[in-house]
Amino acid sequence: MTMSDEPLKIEERDQTLWVTLNRPERLNAMNTAMIEALNVLFAGLVERLDIRTVVLRGAGPNFCAGLDLKEQSSLEGRMSVSAGLLVQHKVSQISIAMRRCPQPIVCLIDGAASGGGFAMALASDIRIATPTARMNAAFIRIGLSACDVGVSYFLPRMVGSSVASELMLTGRFIHAPRAEALGLVSKIVPAADLQAEAEALLAELHATTPLGLRLTKEALNFSIDAGGLEAAIAMEDRNQILASRGEDVREGVRAFMEKRPPRYGQD
Repeated sequence: MTMSDEPLKIEERDQTLWVTLNRPERLNAMNTAMIEALNVLFAGLVERLDIRTVVLRGAGPNFCAGLDLKEQSSLEGRMSVSAGLLVQHKVSQISIAMRRCPQPIVCLIDGAASGGGFAMALASDIRIATPTARMNAAFIRIGLSACDVGVSYFLPRMVGSSVASELMLTGRFIHAPRAEALGLVSKIVPAADLQAEAEALLAELHATTPLGLRLTKEALNFSIDAGGLEAAIAMEDRNQILASRGEDVREGVRAFMEKRPPRYGQD
């Protein structure tokens, strides 16, 4: 397999993992090799203390068109229900692995993010889009349920039940301007500026402590599902005490008092 045949291009730079879905000729549709590579990647990041952030993007003018239906249709005729469930599980595990991954994931959405591509965008922590970005729960348009790969979990929490119902029951595209207005994406920038915008955001993320960044992502995720205020505050209390025992917090206070940028290490 050559570099150009690999389903993911992965580059480590300045404590960030730049992950590019690498099937531009198929709109970065997810085939078996890509699904396996994404699961291995995100599961492995749990142990990577040297990686602080992840950027997820697509090669070419589209993010991801979802599952590769051409490959899938060639397999379905030979697949039992049990085998099909195993394949489905491998796809859905990507969303779970992305949420378990302790590094914040910045998703750069250019062009189409449909089906499984939409799910990966939603499972990311921060989404930046271009004016051409368009996202939809495409599953319902091909005879399936729109509730797939975590979309029914993420979408109503982000945009509310009414908009989520509209998008999921119809399979309609949500385009960049409306996505920004609803808070589904943080910002819209020209495609030519997408990487620079991501790098500026990464600089701010890396200005925090390594432990504080991880604990904040973890607590945010737990708070979304918390049974109430007290459960969320219990997690916050635990995180603050954990963070306060490291050298980074002392350096942060010194830097604040001395009016200079902090010089954080990794403990």
